[in-house]
Amino acid sequence: MAASELYTKHARVWIPDAEEVWKSAELLKDYKQGDALLQLRLDDGTDVEHKLDPKTKNLPHLRNPDILVGENDLTALSYLHEPAILHNLKVRFMDSKLIYTYCGIVLVAINPYETLPIYGADIINAYSGQNMGDMDPHIFAVAEESYKQMARDERNQSIIVSGESGAGKTVSAKYAMRYFATVSGSASETNVEEKVLASNPIMESIGNAKTTRNDNSSRFGKYIEIGFDKKYQIIGANMRTYLLEKSRVVFQADDERNYHIFYQLCASAQLPELKVLKLGQATNFHYTKQGRSPVIDGVDDAKEMVNTRHACTLLGISEPYQMGIFRILAAILHLGNVEIKDRDSDSSIVPPNNAHLTVFCDLMGVTYQDMSQWLCHKKLKTAAETYIKPIPKLQAVNARDALAKHIYAKLFDWIVDHVNKALRSTVNQNSFIGVLDIYGFETFEINSFEQFCINYANEKLQQQFNMHVFKLEQEEYMKEQIPWTLIDFYDNQPCINLIEAKMGILDLLDEECRMPKGSDDTWAQKLYNTHLNKCALFHKPRLSNKAFIIQHFADKVEYQCDGFLEKNKDTVNEEQITVLKTSKFELLVELFQDEEKATTPTGPPPGGRTRLSVKQTKTRPGQTSRDHKKTVGLQFRNSLQLLMDTLNATTPHYVRCIKPNDNKHPFTFDPSRAVQQLRACGVLETIRISAAGFPSRWTYQEFFSRYRVLMKQKDVLSDRRLTCRNVLEKLIKDQDKYQFGKTKIFFRAGQVAYLEKLRADKLRVACIRIQKTIRSWLLRKKYLRMRSAAITIQRYVRGYQARCLAKFLRRTQAAVTIQKFQRMYRERKRYRRMQAASLVVQCMLRAYMARQKYQAMLREHKTIIIQKRVRGWLARLHYKRSLEAVVYLQCCIRRMRARRELKKLKIEARSVEHFKKLNIGMENKIMQLQRKVDEQHKEKKAMTERLNSLANSYAVESEKLRNEVERLRLTEEEARNNSNRITTLLEELARLKKELCDTQRDKRTIEEWADKYKLETEQLVAELKEQNMLLKTEKDDLNRLIQEQNQEMTEKMEKALVEETKQLECELNEERSRYQNLLTEHRRLEDRHDDLKEEMKLMVNIPKPGHRRTDSTHSSNESEYTYNSEFAESEESARGAEDVTKAPLDMSLFLKLQKRVTELEQEKQSLQNELDKKEEQAYRARAREEDEQNRVRGAELEYESLKRQELDTENKKLKNDLNELRKALSEKSPPGVTAPGSPAYKVVMEQLNSSNEELEVRKEEVLILRSQLVSQKEAIHQKENKQTMTEAMPCMEDVHKMRDAGEITQAYLAVKESNRLLESQLQTLRKSHENETEVLREELQSVKEDNNRQQQLLAQNLQLPPEARIEASLQHEITRLTNENLYFEELYADDPTKYQFYRISLYKRIIDLMEQLEKQDKTVRKLKKQLKVFAKKIGELEISGQMENVSPGQIIDEPIHPVNIPRKEKDFQGMLEYKKEDESKLVKNLILELKPRGVAVNLIPGLPAYILFMCLRHADYINDDQKVRTLLTSTINGIKKILKKRGDDYETVSFWLSNTCRFLHCLKQYSGEESFMKHNTPRQNEHCLSNFDLAEYRQVLSDLAIQIYQQLVKVMENILQPMIVSGMLEHETIQGVSGVKPTGLRKRTSSIADEGTYTLDSILRQLNSFHSTMCQHGTDPELIKQVIKQMFYIIGAVTLNNLLLRKDMCSWSKGMQIRYNVSQLEEWLRDKNLMTSGAKETLEPLIQAAQLLQVKKKTDEDAEAICSMCNALSTAQIVKVLNLYTPVNEFEERVSVSFIRTIQIRLRDRKESPQLLMDTKNIYPVTFPFNPSSLALETIQIPSSLNLLFLTRV
Repeated sequence: MAASELYTKHARVWIPDAEEVWKSAELLKDYKQGDALLQLRLDDGTDVEHKLDPKTKNLPHLRNPDILVGENDLTALSYLHEPAILHNLKVRFMDSKLIYTYCGIVLVAINPYETLPIYGADIINAYSGQNMGDMDPHIFAVAEESYKQMARDERNQSIIVSGESGAGKTVSAKYAMRYFATVSGSASETNVEEKVLASNPIMESIGNAKTTRNDNSSRFGKYIEIGFDKKYQIIGANMRTYLLEKSRVVFQADDERNYHIFYQLCASAQLPELKVLKLGQATNFHYTKQGRSPVIDGVDDAKEMVNTRHACTLLGISEPYQMGIFRILAAILHLGNVEIKDRDSDSSIVPPNNAHLTVFCDLMGVTYQDMSQWLCHKKLKTAAETYIKPIPKLQAVNARDALAKHIYAKLFDWIVDHVNKALRSTVNQNSFIGVLDIYGFETFEINSFEQFCINYANEKLQQQFNMHVFKLEQEEYMKEQIPWTLIDFYDNQPCINLIEAKMGILDLLDEECRMPKGSDDTWAQKLYNTHLNKCALFHKPRLSNKAFIIQHFADKVEYQCDGFLEKNKDTVNEEQITVLKTSKFELLVELFQDEEKATTPTGPPPGGRTRLSVKQTKTRPGQTSRDHKKTVGLQFRNSLQLLMDTLNATTPHYVRCIKPNDNKHPFTFDPSRAVQQLRACGVLETIRISAAGFPSRWTYQEFFSRYRVLMKQKDVLSDRRLTCRNVLEKLIKDQDKYQFGKTKIFFRAGQVAYLEKLRADKLRVACIRIQKTIRSWLLRKKYLRMRSAAITIQRYVRGYQARCLAKFLRRTQAAVTIQKFQRMYRERKRYRRMQAASLVVQCMLRAYMARQKYQAMLREHKTIIIQKRVRGWLARLHYKRSLEAVVYLQCCIRRMRARRELKKLKIEARSVEHFKKLNIGMENKIMQLQRKVDEQHKEKKAMTERLNSLANSYAVESEKLRNEVERLRLTEEEARNNSNRITTLLEELARLKKELCDTQRDKRTIEEWADKYKLETEQLVAELKEQNMLLKTEKDDLNRLIQEQNQEMTEKMEKALVEETKQLECELNEERSRYQNLLTEHRRLEDRHDDLKEEMKLMVNIPKPGHRRTDSTHSSNESEYTYNSEFAESEESARGAEDVTKAPLDMSLFLKLQKRVTELEQEKQSLQNELDKKEEQAYRARAREEDEQNRVRGAELEYESLKRQELDTENKKLKNDLNELRKALSEKSPPGVTAPGSPAYKVVMEQLNSSNEELEVRKEEVLILRSQLVSQKEAIHQKENKQTMTEAMPCMEDVHKMRDAGEITQAYLAVKESNRLLESQLQTLRKSHENETEVLREELQSVKEDNNRQQQLLAQNLQLPPEARIEASLQHEITRLTNENLYFEELYADDPTKYQFYRISLYKRIIDLMEQLEKQDKTVRKLKKQLKVFAKKIGELEISGQMENVSPGQIIDEPIHPVNIPRKEKDFQGMLEYKKEDESKLVKNLILELKPRGVAVNLIPGLPAYILFMCLRHADYINDDQKVRTLLTSTINGIKKILKKRGDDYETVSFWLSNTCRFLHCLKQYSGEESFMKHNTPRQNEHCLSNFDLAEYRQVLSDLAIQIYQQLVKVMENILQPMIVSGMLEHETIQGVSGVKPTGLRKRTSSIADEGTYTLDSILRQLNSFHSTMCQHGTDPELIKQVIKQMFYIIGAVTLNNLLLRKDMCSWSKGMQIRYNVSQLEEWLRDKNLMTSGAKETLEPLIQAAQLLQVKKKTDEDAEAICSMCNALSTAQIVKVLNLYTPVNEFEERVSVSFIRTIQIRLRDRKESPQLLMDTKNIYPVTFPFNPSSLALETIQIPSSLNLLFLTRV
């Protein structure tokens, strides 16, 4: 793909900027070929137009993808150019607070101007043994790489540290040396590394000064060679110095200082020993006040003076020499104050009695007259005469300053020489690592001779650097078989030739210095004439004739010629030197007496076998003066050439220090200053060389893993190389952009960015599709959720509305009903009122209407009568007229009709039927007429009745009216009467009204008073109620307050109790940890002691006779914890070795041991104080128990005395039986029968022997009881005597043998005394521990007595018959199994499968017991039968005396076995007997030569411990204290010996840890102490030790177990250590979650699982192996939990530490991987039932770190959540993870700086350790909980494979 095709819209580029050097911008449109302008938009939103160069048409630099920004290695960037480098460094420095960055083989270090916690011992341990690319960049990584290459390649190394003044070169070199001193393994053996580090304060005080750019600037170059022996431990060092800036002694620019030592002297002038120097403040001296800045902020010169003097003492510069150095330095200051005045124009003079010159002469031991003369005169020598010529003031002042500079330079060389002598070693040096701390490229406003030499040295170093980089690139291409094309890189050989070639600048300068009248001007003219216009690198300034310009590799530098000749000559008045040589001051004479013998700064140190050195030539007469006249330039060129030869003979490592700003502000980045230094130090040249070839390199597997997303399924082949080739040919058409190597793919610059763009586009499309699908699913799911919720809401709302409607309807109906009844009531009331009114109105109206009606009716009646009469007349008249007319008319008509009818009738009459019809019609008509008549009759009757009723009503109404008239008349009379009464009533009414008014007035008064009283009463009641409420409220508040206080007090008490408990637990753990650390230190001292013994034995050629020597494996612990004989023997053997060896005195070791003894004494004192407190508490508790113990003790003594009497009685009875038996045999038996050898005699003698043995057993029981009674009284005295003997005897023997050791040298005596001092100190510590346990032992004495009483009670059971005893033992076994069954039932309640298996095994055991019971019954029956037969035979023998009837078979088969078998079953007590001479064989076969694998698989766990304890029981049984002591001592020493021999074998260490713990538990279980006997069976209680209290040895075994545990942890850690980082961090357990990012030159370990790569499964398999092995060995479950907890802590700590030191591991996907891995570990714990071990809690910091990588990190709420979540991480760890968080893909976002600041603000109140990394060396204190064994000792069988046939069961 063409480069121009990458310049598309939204592509980001870099454009130049005046202030920021480079600015980022974004293209607004695609670039097309031929465009002269680019439309850009800056990051601040400003749109600009960028014009392209019309000549070159160079496009601006492309910006790298965001995921590549902040990389550890700059070569990992796809686009390698200046802005990318600058931006990457800025992001790492400003945002991530990372000061180190790789640039290929170069480590770029930016000075933070702030103390960072990244240089502690934990960081050193983290980087130790790691590959350089596996950890984040660090100076320790470079140091580790050089140390590793030195050991691997056996080639000397060099670390070249360069940079500007103030960039941190000295600090970087110091930390590199500290790393070598720490990891070389010599820190505990010698103090060479302390001396190496102590040389820094001295060299800084005399060689460093404050400049405008740095408060502690090195004004000289130094190359320190740190020597190593064959074991690669530091044995010495040597320092070379280069070009000390002597001019600073006499001149300092503004805001600068002279060398620190002068100001330290002035600040310490008031010290008594320094008052003789007559110093004062620094402002009083000319040489220290010119810079006007005598004080450095934050630096105490007086304190620094103390450090300088301490360093001098450490390096062997004695106090007199130190005072001599201070005298010379003070004299230099006084010399600077010597005032020289003009005598005339050509001469000068020192005023007489000049105070400062007087002090100078006194301090230097010279005469005032000579010095004052030669300060103002000089001697001129000619061939014939010598002249003394005065010199002017200016020359005199220059001569004075030259003398001061010369003296300081000599003193500087002398100090360097003595430092080298102190660092020099007598041991041959095998290899070395050189650390070069040299000045970087310098350019100031005025550049002089010093800058010229510095830049010349940098030109040489840059040339060597370029060649080395070019060589590495070439080797890489050749290794991968890539076609090699010559890379054009800048070669600065022309510049070097300009400076050092013949007729070069230095050559012309030396030539001018040899000219009598040479000057700077003439030299400048020679330069112009020689090089101007002839050399392209040499230029002349336009406005100056006394300067020249050189084009260096970094920049152009203009040098001023003034002072070049003077500084190059470095001339000093010979007469002044002669005066100094005649001084009485020895140190001053030593400086000047023989310059040849003085070690030059460039001289090679002696003693190197492979180091580069220059042979010294013999000096010739006159050579000294010529060497003295060598110019500074020539000396510097020679020393520089020697340095280059040394560097070329070593493998170089480069550290480039960068100064981020000139104001020394912490974490402030000035891009212009940084890019200037990057150009000067060669970093950009390295990038340019890399970019010219194939800078990006991927392995095939990494490329496949990263860009798998760009491949189709058909493109993926089994051959990864072929797959990558096919894919690349499709993706990148131009094959010149990449090359295929053997193991890697090489890409040109920009191609990885293009591939990342394709990958990001592909992932973006896939993400969009995934987002589309997921968003659709989420939205649909949301819609369905919302729909369901809406339906539910609707259902509830509608229900609510329905309920509201029903309620409304009910209320409406009720309201209507209420309204109805209300309205009805109101209407009824109104109706009734209206009705009453209406009735009144009706009554009156009806009366009126009745009257009116009556009048109307009357008038109507009269009118009707009148009308009737008139109408009657008129009607009659009309009727008559009408009747007459009608009659007439009818007559006419009827006549006419009649005629017609007649005519018809006549016709019809003739017909019958007509007649019939006529009759029918007539009948009907008659009936109708009759009916009509009836109706009319009825109507008439009704009208008659109506008329009657009306008449009656009229009569009634008339009667009523008459009555009413009468009533009205009566009413009128009453009214008249009432009118009279009204007057009377009105008067009465007036009177009543008046009374009513009075009554109402009184009533109102009473009501007002009542209302007032009521109001007052109500107010009073309200007030009372209010007060009552207040009282109730107060009462409730008080009750609540009381409850809260009670609750708070309860919580406080509980909290205080918990805190106190935790504090006590912490104190206990601290005490355990401190004690176990002491054991570890003691073990280390033992090993050291053994190693010293071995070395002494190796140094012995012919041992002297008469002296015994012990093994090299003899441990001092034997002499510590054994009794007198062993202690004396070890001391004697040690002194024997002392007699035959002579070794030099190692004072450093002696001092270290003394210091360690002091620390142990302090710890012992603190432990003693705590022990005293605990003893006081124990005494109080014991005082209460003593009374009860006394009462119990008296009863026990009585019981024991009774028991003793019974035993004596039984003993006498047995004796009598024996005598009677003998007498009976002698009297009754014939001679033949009782003859010796006869069968009867044998039987009787066997019976007699058995009786004797029974008697002896009874005697021993009596003795045991008596010894117990005596031991109760004399136990304390015996213990005190033993301790006194143990401690006194070795001291007496030591004194005696020291008197005999006259042949031992004083040196070895000192070493021996130190060892003895340590041993006595350890004895004292043991004594303190014994005193601590004494209190507990006294308390346990009462428990022992109770235990003895229980034993006696159990002994009575032994006297039962065999059947009852067997039955009792079986019953006890069944009881024990029942309890065990209940215990396991509870234990396996959650796991039915395991419980089922346990039940099956239990049933099998019960069946075995039943079978055993049946066998015992059969045996008993058989024995009874045999006993009867035997008795019968004896009777027959006694009667008949005939032996012929008894066959030999019967004698052998019948009588012998029945007697002996019960005896053996009865007497076997689970003991093993051995002879004393077989003890070594026992230890050898059982400990030293035992193979753990076979024992663990084939035999019972803990078998060696059981065997040893059974042997110990027999020694206790026979009361042989010597045998007990030797057995325990041999056992302990044997275990130590096998662990020392095979201490790296996990199975061996685990096996003996298990057996040591089992042996310790056996000693406790069978000690006889009641607290340990709770779980014992009666039979086990019988096996308790009876004669010896082995509590002290239990402590010894406990200490031994602690040591074995620590050794086991170390072995397991060594096995797991290589797996942890690879399995937990690097390996992708979930494939495809995270892609591999470009890693640059420093390749990291691949996360793809190849052959030999450890994975999480490897860790789990190893943990399974650990767990199964410990289980097979029978390790206690609690101890297994502690071991697993320790292993999980190591896994978590190592993983977290690597995470904190690896930026590439801090990503979201890696957090997911870690959490998955942790979940797998938790699952493993669940499978092994180890969740209660506390192992999971140790992983909590790692879990929280993984969660921190995955949580959201944007808002304040996120910050609050992080602060509450990460409580197991420190603030430094949280901030470190956030700073290191790196996106793997473009879809992730970086953590903003503001968010990190928010986290820091929220966490600033935390009180925690500032340590960044977890302590991987921390070991939790181990405890050994008592775990009794249920195994019966008498059932243990010893296999023949152990070769222990010499042991006899007792």
